[in-house]
Amino acid sequence: MQKISPANAPEPLARGFAQSGVRIANERAVLTLIAMNAGASNADLARLSGLGPQTTSRIVSDLEARELVQRGEVLRGRRGQPATPLFLNPDGAYVIGVEIGWRHFEVLLLAMSGKTLASIRRSYEYPDIDTIFAEVCAEIATIRAGMSECQAGRLIGIGVASPGHIDSNVERLGAPVGQADRWREVDIAGRLAASTGLDVGWVNDGNAACWGEWLALQRPRPLGFAAFHVGTFVGAGIANDGTVWEGRTGNAANLGAIMVPDADGRPTGVHNIASILALQRRLEQAGRQLPHGNPLNWDWSALEPVAEAWLDDAGRALATAVVSTRAVIELDLTVIDGIMPRAVVRQLVDRVTHHLALLPVYGERPLVAMGHLGGAAAATGAAQMMLFRRYFSRAWNLFAI
Repeated sequence: MQKISPANAPEPLARGFAQSGVRIANERAVLTLIAMNAGASNADLARLSGLGPQTTSRIVSDLEARELVQRGEVLRGRRGQPATPLFLNPDGAYVIGVEIGWRHFEVLLLAMSGKTLASIRRSYEYPDIDTIFAEVCAEIATIRAGMSECQAGRLIGIGVASPGHIDSNVERLGAPVGQADRWREVDIAGRLAASTGLDVGWVNDGNAACWGEWLALQRPRPLGFAAFHVGTFVGAGIANDGTVWEGRTGNAANLGAIMVPDADGRPTGVHNIASILALQRRLEQAGRQLPHGNPLNWDWSALEPVAEAWLDDAGRALATAVVSTRAVIELDLTVIDGIMPRAVVRQLVDRVTHHLALLPVYGERPLVAMGHLGGAAAATGAAQMMLFRRYFSRAWNLFAI
């Protein structure tokens, strides 16, 4: 149980919250406080939220009746009335997370506790608009068939992550001419909602991965945070003050498009150096082929020495992108992750750290670490975003300290 002290407690929420018409905002605030301060009592919640004790007690009772909150054993031996610690019900809600990626899709079931209960991943050469929705929906049906009646009754919907503009690059992966035009008109969330009958929320895959990685960190979480996720292309996102920076279209923080110098000093995007597609191009130039299927199952030793050279150049490009990003937004931490095996990701992080030490940096030197979620980051983050948007306070940053 986390101890609540002035050092880790948020400032009281706007003290006008108790007025009529803001019941949902009050519930979100209280549920968020319980999530971020496991074991808090009614008195703790009233003090931290700025709500009155009776209002807080009524909200907690309602959340408990909806089985979103559960009570622990009464804490005795303290001054005043015995306090009852409150916790999120780890099985209070469920959400399906989906990633429709460039060369794979993933479908998983996430509990409110953050635990992944089931996961299915399929690989392909490119996202075929004629087949992919049927295939994804078939796996969603498989996941739902394995849920208990109680779990199914608490399923709130689907969080789906995908690249923001599949149309812009799908034909680079070998898709037939015409796929790009058809992807341009597709409403991914709408297609899944119509096929499954569930509420569906869409989020850019880089932003979803960033959110998932931020939540995977131990508290206190960094207030300035960026994540780079190496896949077919390089997904990325920024979480500032506990809020993902999505922008007007949901595609903001496209850090994979940051201009960096290539081996000859010419400007190019991070995607063109640090992505799996860049590794594929290097292999083809050497007369070799990129393996098929999930990169976790590749024999990476057989890709040497091409893979080693790619990792070094990717590390240099990502280090430059980190420094450039930090010049715009104060970053306390940047994580690097990807769809490769953990040992390969560790090599990449080591190369990023190496090249960061060689770059001129104004102010504090950026801190870089390896991510926690690997290839599951986008699907996990999309599911977590769905939970966040349904239950928790929009002012999450007030609690992320």
